[in-house]
Amino acid sequence: MTQIPSLEQLHAIGAAQQPTYDDPVAVAAAVDRLRTLPPLVFAGECDDLKAKIAAASRGEAFILQGGDCAETFVDATADNVRNKLRVLLQMAVVLTYAASVPVVKVGRLAGQYAKPRSSDSETRDGVTLPAYRGDAVNGFEFTPDSRRPDPQRLLDVYHASASTLNLVRAFTTGGYADLRQVHTWNSEFVRNSPVGQHYEAMAADIDRALSFMKAIGAADPDEFHRVDFYSSHEALLLEYEHAMTRIDSRTDEPYNVSGHMVWIGERTRQLDGAHVEYFSHIRNPIGCKLGPTATADEALSLAAKLNPTNEAGRLTFITRFGAGKIRDGLPSLVEKVTAEGVDVAWVCDAMHGNTFEASNGYKTRRFEDVLDEVQGFFDVHRALGTVPAGILVENTGDDVTEIIGGGEELTEHGLAHRYESVVDPRLNRVQSLEMAFLVAEMLRGS
Repeated sequence: MTQIPSLEQLHAIGAAQQPTYDDPVAVAAAVDRLRTLPPLVFAGECDDLKAKIAAASRGEAFILQGGDCAETFVDATADNVRNKLRVLLQMAVVLTYAASVPVVKVGRLAGQYAKPRSSDSETRDGVTLPAYRGDAVNGFEFTPDSRRPDPQRLLDVYHASASTLNLVRAFTTGGYADLRQVHTWNSEFVRNSPVGQHYEAMAADIDRALSFMKAIGAADPDEFHRVDFYSSHEALLLEYEHAMTRIDSRTDEPYNVSGHMVWIGERTRQLDGAHVEYFSHIRNPIGCKLGPTATADEALSLAAKLNPTNEAGRLTFITRFGAGKIRDGLPSLVEKVTAEGVDVAWVCDAMHGNTFEASNGYKTRRFEDVLDEVQGFFDVHRALGTVPAGILVENTGDDVTEIIGGGEELTEHGLAHRYESVVDPRLNRVQSLEMAFLVAEMLRGS
């Protein structure tokens, strides 16, 4: 059995991006309570996802990972969960048809409540307070009481995640995710969206394929009626993640049961740091972000530490270079990792490398930059003969105005209309579906 280091040992190693609590007794009480609570996911489900990621790494499936940059407790409602799920299912139908392989649906939800920050503090009008690190740590409101890191919020994360997963399971098994219904939603998008007409031919092709399958009796009602949907988040807060680690009764191995897949961020992937050490012991499928400063040797060292047995589906490298850097920076990583025989799934995060501040102060991204990074990702893998295993997007099912450009031609001035994100800008529903159709064209050409 793998022995997980204690929290004390991990903190002694050095843990980046952790909040500073002022009440150690309250932290210990919250952690102790978390350790007694039931798992949010099960080890067998994690193993199922690992097998599907392995298939994606071979080109036999495609990963769609999407959802909020940072969930908030106030938005953990039935309507919001349904809308997020709906848009991901809509995207998945389009990608499934284009790729002619199963799409592995992974939500950035039910745990994405903590965010790394570039500074520990924030100053406004001469007042300095702790930075907002996500609802798992403190509140967004700029007051001393709100910004105080509160360990009780770790328990709030658990309960919000539990209710979210409960809704997701109900929706995905109760008929809401029926393939024919989801395609009807896409037909409505094509009919009513100002950019939808461009995708009319593909939507019509999908419709004909579904009709043909029904006509010949090839449509399995159960397969059409339900979908497998997995949860993921950045495992940033060690108190929460360590407390949610359990020993699987089947294998005597440790799993993080707060989510099916967890990942290490760009700011916490230090080879000798606490996050990499912790991740090396759990048996979930795991991800690791690689930005433009990452070298091929660093990637190989991380793979050796995180997946020493080279298990298929265990490790996903999520690249986040930026549209202007991916074509120059990614090839050397993919080439050397592949040459060394490392079994890894390559996924493109086309969001985080393309963020900038608009002239009116809003943090935003250009839709065209996001799309160009995905195109660059496909171009690199096509040139090297390797497999582009999936994409990661930050998106919402709501009609927010946070990312400029796209078919809706949202301008910087329009950002103020409905900017709701508390951290990073997200694709709205229409932009998400537009992205799916455009990526579908890339998949068809790969």
